[in-house]
Amino acid sequence: MGSNSPSQSFLASPYLSSLIAGGFAGTAVDLSLYPLDTLKTRLQSSGGFFANGGWSGVYKGVGSVIAGSAPGAALFFVTYEATKSALARSRQFYGRDTAGAVAVGDHMLAASLGEIAACTVRVPTEVVKQRAQASQFSSSWTALRNIFTSNRGPGRVWMELYRGWGITIMREIPFTVIQFPLWEAMKRWRSVRKVGKVNVGESALFGSLSGCVAAAATTPLDVLKTRLMLGKKREPALSILRNMVKEEGARGLFRGIGPRIIWISVGGAIFLGAWDFAKGALENL
Repeated sequence: MGSNSPSQSFLASPYLSSLIAGGFAGTAVDLSLYPLDTLKTRLQSSGGFFANGGWSGVYKGVGSVIAGSAPGAALFFVTYEATKSALARSRQFYGRDTAGAVAVGDHMLAASLGEIAACTVRVPTEVVKQRAQASQFSSSWTALRNIFTSNRGPGRVWMELYRGWGITIMREIPFTVIQFPLWEAMKRWRSVRKVGKVNVGESALFGSLSGCVAAAATTPLDVLKTRLMLGKKREPALSILRNMVKEEGARGLFRGIGPRIIWISVGGAIFLGAWDFAKGALENL
């Protein structure tokens, strides 16, 4: 029998390994850091931290995360890796002197398309999750059931499930355009310095650092997304922003920045470390 069995060839597919590794990474980070995410949501919510649940019930809404983390992260990484590969193949004629600049542009585009794909799963998950986190409902299930029972017709249900789609994309693209090229650049720098492949620990550290920078820069968009998703009625994002600044000042745009930076710094280490670990393990099968 040859060295590569059908099962090994199947797992060697870059798209399948991206799918499995992405799902593993997404689930690992979302479940391990869920309480921090809940605290951040409550800090950002209208009315303040204690009015939205305070320190109690920090795992409210976790059901929607269990359902949505793996497919959302898997969609991101499949799109990300496929786009990078397609761009690399089309640019093989570039010389070494332009490779760095080209790689940054490729990573930005690939990450942006990956986020758009992931948001098809992430946005409904976020809507349901945050309504439970902010104690508007006792669980993900009751929050989801309310969306279906309080909106007449599939169109209205669809619009409610995807409330905040635009602002989520507006948050995720700048975030990922900062995080992923920075992460890839740090890995490339380290690989050159050590003359070898970056290990999982180094990848996790670089994921944490790049996530910290991206989290701080995009906090105002995250606050706006939270307010839009939790609103009692649909409002334009610009109207919510204007009212928030009027009532809370510029500081209101940075509510929850501490938990967000901690959550994403630790989460970046787990997410991108788990991704590299799972991807490497699958490729070595």
